[in-house]
Amino acid sequence: GKLPCNCLPSLSLFVHALCLRNDTVLKQALSLIRVRASGESPICSAGGILLSTSRHYRSKPTHGIGRYKHLVKAQEPKKKKGKVEVRPINLGTDYEYGVLNIHLIAYDMALAESYAQYVHNLCNHLAIKVEESYAMPTKTMEVLQLQEQGSKMFLDAVLTTHERVVQISGLSATFAEIFLEIIHSNLPEGVKLSVREVGARWR
Repeated sequence: GKLPCNCLPSLSLFVHALCLRNDTVLKQALSLIRVRASGESPICSAGGILLSTSRHYRSKPTHGIGRYKHLVKAQEPKKKKGKVEVRPINLGTDYEYGVLNIHLIAYDMALAESYAQYVHNLCNHLAIKVEESYAMPTKTMEVLQLQEQGSKMFLDAVLTTHERVVQISGLSATFAEIFLEIIHSNLPEGVKLSVREVGARWR
């Protein structure tokens, strides 16, 4: 039989809704087929939203958080320790001294330094070879004084000594006396002078 006229609007709405649903399902199915054809990982549909099941966090800026090895510099391989080159000691001859150390000791550091420079320049002027010129560690000595009454001692003064060494070689035996007389005659007050031959105690 024929349907009543008042049922036609509701039937048309039902058919329209059915068509929209079929269209949505068709689009989702086409998207799934398209992804499978491209070789990507499968996706699932939940509430009309397509969610990817693959984990792409490795390509994100947060990848590597908590790792520190890339911040530590790679340690260079340890080099094998080479043999230390030992220079032979020049013991000199009957006509020439070997290596001599000129020691200059003073309580005033500026005085010891300036006189060491004078000796160095004098050696250069007299064509005496200067092997090296260096400073020795500073030494400190405390002077204690005993009280007039009692056995307790108290600190009276602190003396600091500064030492400089000028090492020379090739000084002839005939000129050595003249050279030592020159540096001794120009020795400033408060500076102690001593000359020692290197290697003499091992002979």
